Amino acid sequence: MSPESDILRAVSSAVLAVTRHLSVREVLQVIVRSAQQLLNARYAALGVPDEDGSFAEFVAEGITDKQWEAIGPLPRQHGMLGAMLREGVPVRLPDLTKDSRFEYWPKAHPVMRDFLGVPILDGGEVLGIIFLANKKVQGGFTEDDEKLLTMFAAHAALALTNARLYERGRELAMLEERNRMARELHDAVTQKLFSLRLTAQAANALLPVDPARAAVELDRVQRLAGEALAELRAVIVELRPAELDRHGLAETLRKHVRLLDRLQPCQVTFVGDELPPLPAEVEVAVLRVAQEALHNALRHSYAERVEVRLTYASGKLALLVRDEGVGFDDSEQLRGLGLVSMGDRAESVGGKVTVTSVPGQGTVVRMEVGV
Repeated sequence: MSPESDILRAVSSAVLAVTRHLSVREVLQVIVRSAQQLLNARYAALGVPDEDGSFAEFVAEGITDKQWEAIGPLPRQHGMLGAMLREGVPVRLPDLTKDSRFEYWPKAHPVMRDFLGVPILDGGEVLGIIFLANKKVQGGFTEDDEKLLTMFAAHAALALTNARLYERGRELAMLEERNRMARELHDAVTQKLFSLRLTAQAANALLPVDPARAAVELDRVQRLAGEALAELRAVIVELRPAELDRHGLAETLRKHVRLLDRLQPCQVTFVGDELPPLPAEVEVAVLRVAQEALHNALRHSYAERVEVRLTYASGKLALLVRDEGVGFDDSEQLRGLGLVSMGDRAESVGGKVTVTSVPGQGTVVRMEVGV
């Protein structure tokens, strides 16, 4: 089969990914995997830059999850990656480490020698960079390899642009729907609260002169409060974070942790299992508990490392947020750290939150829920 046929087949896979997965990250993963196979490379990666000096997305082939965890946070826009983003031209090298633009690799990073990288361009804009390293046959990457990868990158730009347009369309549609539900929420809950206030005022007036009728009104207050709470909970589930609709729970948490890792002085890591389809209310509850626990750890623990784990086994979903910080032994402090709020969220979906802490050894927040 000719190289041109290989390109068409690989490009077809990437374009089909837009309609099959409808997620930018999954499209990028197909592009990287196709490029790796197309040019017989040991390693392949694709990065989409953000505005903070790092990468909004970074996917790779040839590196295991365990290796990623050992390598640490996402790369920054420095060294060869930064140069490619600035220059926007292909780079082909027999030995990456001997180029003046190379700086360093983090500990546990695999050794890469022969290197081929090309920008993914949309007109004059660099959408991303795709690069390969360590060709599996002797001689390294050739001029023909560079031409092939450049052609593939041009088609990859179309797939990436289409995926972005699709996600933008989804975001606008979800925003419109959320605005509609917000209006309905305002109307429904305002009426309930207005009735609740009038009924409470009536009960207060009746209490000194007709306790029996006051008791009836208080029963009505309780019923109205329950109805208002039920409506609020229903809408909260519908108004779930847009990221959950786009990426699901595991990837949304992964993105949240990556952002915190870039912004915070301590190291924040995430490890997650493959998850089955989850009820919407469970995803919202687990995400909010994780965010609350992370906020507490980053604000109060003074830890150098915070770990988030999301596991699934035998019909049970478990969230673990662990820090190696100062810890505490005051049970009163648990309430101050939002345990009640986290517990309420977990109980609303049939789950449970436990918090354990040892002074000088850190704190563990664990949520479990059957799904």
